[in-house]
Amino acid sequence: MPKLSVIVPFCNVRQYAPDTLRSLRANARPDFEFVLVDDHSEDETPAILERAAEELSGVAQVRHIRHAKNEGIATARNTGLDAARGEYLAFLDGDDWLAPGHLPELVASIERLGCDFVRTDHVRVTGRARTVHRVPVGLRDEVLDPRDAILPADRTTSVDYVTVWAGVYHRRLLERGLLHFTEGLHTAEDRPWTWKLHREAESFAVVGLLGVFYRRDVASSLTRIGDVRQLDFIRAFDQIVEETAADRDAGRLLPKAVRQYCAIMAHHLAEEDKFEPAVAGRLREMSAAALGRLPQDVLGEVLATMDMERSARLRRLRRRTGAGKGTA
Repeated sequence: MPKLSVIVPFCNVRQYAPDTLRSLRANARPDFEFVLVDDHSEDETPAILERAAEELSGVAQVRHIRHAKNEGIATARNTGLDAARGEYLAFLDGDDWLAPGHLPELVASIERLGCDFVRTDHVRVTGRARTVHRVPVGLRDEVLDPRDAILPADRTTSVDYVTVWAGVYHRRLLERGLLHFTEGLHTAEDRPWTWKLHREAESFAVVGLLGVFYRRDVASSLTRIGDVRQLDFIRAFDQIVEETAADRDAGRLLPKAVRQYCAIMAHHLAEEDKFEPAVAGRLREMSAAALGRLPQDVLGEVLATMDMERSARLRRLRRRTGAGKGTA
């Protein structure tokens, strides 16, 4: 069994894949496994991966998988999880990179702490600018209860830090069904995944490692493309609310889930000009329907405590469409 499996999905990232692959080489060990998943790239990415898989096989264990059709990042990560054999698992995206020696330090940290998963800070790269983004948890190098890190509802917490690749996870989470992503989600796939992990894992910790570099505003990223795939956030948050409503602590946790849903919805509505006109209309329609599906008592409390601009935007949409009338 490899000590660590790193799952790396790629899709049309020929400009960035060489940096990603070089960083894997700078972190390689014979007991590390790199699972490279090509999600049916249509540029030069497949050829780059073929060459890299051969080169990396001299310093680490490598598995190279290619999808017959484009499935989206959630399914690509699931493909990697199904193939991974490591005692520990980590993720990296095909346009990001790691500092040399980061993975060995990551494994050492989770072995030292003995918890289910470890989260780390990361560096956000926008053009030439670099900024450090920290896990919103104050205690470092201490084993904590993931459920306790969900709240409070009105503050940024660990379930808002949806950086799947900024951490490492014990294989027992995979065996418990906690590491697979909702199939087919093209965006917001990390949202229900993060909530599930915090509701159902038993222990986690935050460590002060700073070795993941995340490229922001990549032209091919779905966050920059205003097509219908962006609307997958509705499906993702419907799942969060449904699963949280069935949780034993639903009364405490639902306000956080609904508040997060409303915040993301308001964000997309504020930027609807970036969408194609038909998609913008669909966004308003689906958002109104989503407001009507939410538990109305919790929604009312959330809107009353949100900032005026976002609250007013959601209230207008709710009134215009009659969302929430007669719903429980």
